[in-house]
Amino acid sequence: MSASDVPTMYPVRPSVPSTARALGAQFGEAIAQLGETFRRIVSGWPEAGLRRQKRQTPQVVVVTGASAGIGRATVRLLAQRGSRIGLLARGKAGLDAAAAEVRAAGGEALPIPTDVADFGAVERAARQVEQRFGPIDAWINVAFTSLFAPFTAIEPNEYRRVTEVSYLGYVHGTKAALNRMRTRDSGVIVQVGSALGSRAIPLQSAYCGAKHAINGFTESVRTELMHEHSNVRITVVQMPAVNTPQFSWVRSRMTNHPQPVPPIYQPEVAARGVVYALDHPRRKQYWVGASTAGTIVAQRLVPGLLDRYLARTGYDSQQTDQPVSPDRPANLWEPLDGPGGEDHGAHGVFDNRSHSHSGQSWASRHARTLASGLTLASTAAAAQWARRRVQR
Repeated sequence: MSASDVPTMYPVRPSVPSTARALGAQFGEAIAQLGETFRRIVSGWPEAGLRRQKRQTPQVVVVTGASAGIGRATVRLLAQRGSRIGLLARGKAGLDAAAAEVRAAGGEALPIPTDVADFGAVERAARQVEQRFGPIDAWINVAFTSLFAPFTAIEPNEYRRVTEVSYLGYVHGTKAALNRMRTRDSGVIVQVGSALGSRAIPLQSAYCGAKHAINGFTESVRTELMHEHSNVRITVVQMPAVNTPQFSWVRSRMTNHPQPVPPIYQPEVAARGVVYALDHPRRKQYWVGASTAGTIVAQRLVPGLLDRYLARTGYDSQQTDQPVSPDRPANLWEPLDGPGGEDHGAHGVFDNRSHSHSGQSWASRHARTLASGLTLASTAAAAQWARRRVQR
């Protein structure tokens, strides 16, 4: 019986070979189009990225806490693209060394000894930077101090000092920046935050309180700028545990040497996150490191479980096995790199335990590349699956 003799209630099914060819042609054309689109996007990104970066790269930047740790690594990175940088910190040895590194990397440096707890000093520093380099394009708040101890072992004046530096220092820097940026309707402010601003841990109540305050303060200021339809941008970069010198100079009342809670990242990982946020300030927050993302998400989902977990592990995980004297020098009131002091650099003493890269941070910075690649791969896989199915 021929196909024409089959009753119309039983429609003729096309032969498998013809169906496979038709589907193959359709999928092949779709994949070719996607591939061409992906090729154009990827091939255009480097030049477009350079043009975008050239437009957005701040030429005049102020960085607080520039003498060590994340601030030190950040000014090095900014110097590589020719930025003119006002470096603010309390000390001298670290500040001078950071300025020398900036100049060696191709940037211009103006080191200004500044205690960010003093708004008058911060405002004077901002004026000096603009007198030397011109209008400030970006301001990065990094400076902080801390204290490792149970809350009941912290004196009120010590708690006040941590708050004045680690929270009000950000308020003062933001105020000095906005005093200039709002009138020009242009500029970027980056707050270097912490996962501990979302999930507090034991022994660091003053520091965690300051980081929580920074988040709330920044959200409020952001909405005020939005209300004004301002083009000034403000964003927060939430950090993981970072290998900075603070663990060797922080005041501690614990028996053993303080340490960051693993996993630990190098300051350069943090600096890349800061500079990326500077170039792409439309996000409210950036998370650096998988541990930061995990901490913030877990706090939103199971805060009670984290309470119990940190009550059991939070003390030991923040101390090494090395005893430390409670009378060791600390930078709470005075910098350890003052006149005659020592430059501590960007890194702390945990280099052998620290990660130089973060897959999560890379993925966050290259979300479009990943999305396009995954789309293309998924489409190709679907096409291959369809071909095999129709050929059965």
